[in-house]
Amino acid sequence: MAIAKAERLMNLALCLMNTRRPLSKKELRESIEAYREAWQNSSEDAFNRMFERDKDDLRELGLVIDVDESALDGELGYLARPDRNRLPEIALDAEEAAALTLAARVWQQAKMSGAASGALQKLRAAGIPFGEAAEGRTALEPRIPAREAAFEPLLTAARDRRPVTFEYRKAGAAAVEQRSVEPWALECWRGHWYLAGYDRDRGDARVFRLSRITGKVKAKGGAFLGTVPEHVDVRATVAKFAGEGATATATVRVRRGAGFPLRTKALQSTRVDEGWDELEIPYGNGLGADLAEFGPDVLVLGPEELRADVVDRLRAVAGFEGAGA
Repeated sequence: MAIAKAERLMNLALCLMNTRRPLSKKELRESIEAYREAWQNSSEDAFNRMFERDKDDLRELGLVIDVDESALDGELGYLARPDRNRLPEIALDAEEAAALTLAARVWQQAKMSGAASGALQKLRAAGIPFGEAAEGRTALEPRIPAREAAFEPLLTAARDRRPVTFEYRKAGAAAVEQRSVEPWALECWRGHWYLAGYDRDRGDARVFRLSRITGKVKAKGGAFLGTVPEHVDVRATVAKFAGEGATATATVRVRRGAGFPLRTKALQSTRVDEGWDELEIPYGNGLGADLAEFGPDVLVLGPEELRADVVDRLRAVAGFEGAGA
């Protein structure tokens, strides 16, 4: 069935691109065997539905199909003009080619890996420098894996502007939460994939780490309720929620020999005794979740709301583990 549809789409595209005048649906039906069979064996409606689906599929693939309402005595005429469907000459330098190669490798664990590899092969055949043919190559080869099961459905939902629901476990939380999100964009930051979007339940923009999404991502019907920003800077949003660039500070005590990620962020470090150091670190959204992951190796001295947040998270984890025992 898949091969038959691909052949039908190819035949329709060839008919529309190799005509000097618009063709009516009747002419296309007589020219393409699959349409003629649908008309003869089923009905006129069956042919019309098949034609409309195929026309929409070709447009989705990028073919520009013009509709002429006056050329055929009241009948609609269709054609794909060569000047509107001809790609300009592709010219990429080594850096641009390397960026495309890296983008294609994002799909190396995904279903689109075959399509991405095929696209690179076509560009290589056109003389574009890729891989070993690119200038300035080194022994280091950057890779951006996309192993999370949520990656593909979220990318598709963001592209199609479709709301989604999924279960999400926040850092340090004992239980998962159901989230309803309008996905905007995905981006890889410090080895992790993040989704930025509009959280319908909270009525505000949020970021989600894909590795913390559990279960399946389910697409929902309907349009977006929130306004999609013209430019979505996922990294800046993640950094904001991670405390990057925060103007406030927090004071914590860290056990000697532990908490090295916190020590790299410290604005000031003071030795308290043989067992503890006192750090002053940037305080922003998400810091409580980060501190809770260090468990008994970190004590929060202030501010009080941060201390309460960390204590609540640790109690939730202890309660969850107790229930499991």
